[in-house]
Amino acid sequence: MNGKTEQVFPYALRSAVWEITLKCCFRCAYCGSSGGTARENELSTAECLRVAAQLSELGCRRVSMIGGEVFMRHDWDVIADALTSRGIKTCIITNGFTMSESIISALKSVNIESVAVSVDGVEEVHDAFRQKGSYGRAMKAIDALTGAGIPVSVISALRADNAPRLGEFYEILKGLPIFAWQIQACSPMGNAAKGVDVRFDAGEVIRFVARTAPEAPFALGIADNIGYYTPEEGVLRGRDGAYFEGCSAGLSSIGIDSVGNVRGCESMYDERFNEGNLREKPLRQIWEDPEAFSYNRKFTPEMLTGKCASCVYGCVCAGGCRSYNYFAGNGKLYENPLCARSVCRDK
Repeated sequence: MNGKTEQVFPYALRSAVWEITLKCCFRCAYCGSSGGTARENELSTAECLRVAAQLSELGCRRVSMIGGEVFMRHDWDVIADALTSRGIKTCIITNGFTMSESIISALKSVNIESVAVSVDGVEEVHDAFRQKGSYGRAMKAIDALTGAGIPVSVISALRADNAPRLGEFYEILKGLPIFAWQIQACSPMGNAAKGVDVRFDAGEVIRFVARTAPEAPFALGIADNIGYYTPEEGVLRGRDGAYFEGCSAGLSSIGIDSVGNVRGCESMYDERFNEGNLREKPLRQIWEDPEAFSYNRKFTPEMLTGKCASCVYGCVCAGGCRSYNYFAGNGKLYENPLCARSVCRDK
């Protein structure tokens, strides 16, 4: 023995969001990834299977498959099976528009953990930014999926038009056999940066969730781009006692796009956040690069700016969601323009 102790890499990959295609049946006005047409030269089936193997080798425990629209890629089930067969819990996020008996059968055969259906709100709100009839198709998809025994959640991205109507939408959702409803802020990136009003009162949303979650027949929570450390923190994240502990991008999670670019979060839609491409480097090399994901791995509280710099919780929440900060705050990574702490404290 030479007396040397092998150094353990300090960051363990636990989850990934994987965009398997940008192809979609919609071109939503607020789509952060500007989905619609597949990217040129998207990863082949063989390349995707290698990515699945690499995720497993790094110990990734959970993957969310997204698009575009996942079901518009012909081999989505092959990719999903490559994940689930390795024990990786896999969720698919869909708009529900193309749901069919054959898709449901395939979902069951590859042991998908759950399906999340994106629904923006009541029918007129949902259809306004998609197309007429899309709300009805999404609701039919939820009914078909739950009827087949597949766990279903709903995801709603908040903007100026739908945030004030959460109560109306809740009255509809509480009659559905879903297991969760996640509310998140619509980030002004992609199509949403082209004139969509994404502003809303985060304090009102937080108070709505705090009021409603205890009585809801499903888990109700807000995503990590709304917060932080208001008096209601601890009942907002879909689990009792859960607190936001800072952005996980590059610390325990990654995003992968359909041509193999790797970034800390799939919502960090800017080339500056690409840490490498899986056609050029294996995932382990990208993940274990000591200079990668430096905006989070090398974070110190002294990097906080704006109101976050003087907040007592800044060292814990680290300034909130990096992606939302960047796109809503003119590139400022370390201060959150949507933080509701001061608003909620005063009401």
